Amino acid sequence: MSAAENPATIRVLLVDDHPLVRDGVRMRLEATPHIRVAAEAGGMQEAVALAESVAPDIVLTDIRMPDGSGIQLAAVFRERFPLVRVLVLSMHHDAEYVRRAVGLGVRGYVLKDAPAGQLVQAIEAVHTGGSHFSDAVRALLDAGTPVQPSARALTPREAAVLRLLAEGRSNRDIAERMGTSVRTVETHRLHLRRKLRIDGQAALVKYAVAYADIRCDPPLEC
Repeated sequence: MSAAENPATIRVLLVDDHPLVRDGVRMRLEATPHIRVAAEAGGMQEAVALAESVAPDIVLTDIRMPDGSGIQLAAVFRERFPLVRVLVLSMHHDAEYVRRAVGLGVRGYVLKDAPAGQLVQAIEAVHTGGSHFSDAVRALLDAGTPVQPSARALTPREAAVLRLLAEGRSNRDIAERMGTSVRTVETHRLHLRRKLRIDGQAALVKYAVAYADIRCDPPLEC
């Protein structure tokens, strides 16, 4: 019986928008006899479509993709494919990413600079119903790093300002796009910091970029 036909083989759907990364990960995983990359996807929509046909045991996904994010993908799989376990492989270990991913049922989170053997261990652990997190990620979880209050509390105008901040727009640019004054934009930014309990303009922009990367639909509400 071939590895593809062996019921003990762990079938992985690999999701990353960089072909070279996928090539390297696939070669490492398929050097392990009981792991097989059943399919590869370069984005969220392709991954969801492939899941229908290849029936993976595990989705191994990056966070950032051109048409969504690994966090949004986890939310889709939790709803549509609840038996498929999701494992993140990413260079990003910001507390916001990690806590939201875990909240959506992600069972493991491995950093791309981790030893190659750790990825195999993570897949094996997650496949058997356990979990596996890189040390730096585990430290964030153990520290109980608080997640900022939800952007759902924002008004539509505040959410629009947040999205434009993520694009690197200045107050003047935002005012022109929204058809309002610079002073009004400054007031929106102040309200954003108060509602989201964010100290400083740089932290507000970082928060905005994080939510833009998640690309929720409707925006900022996944």
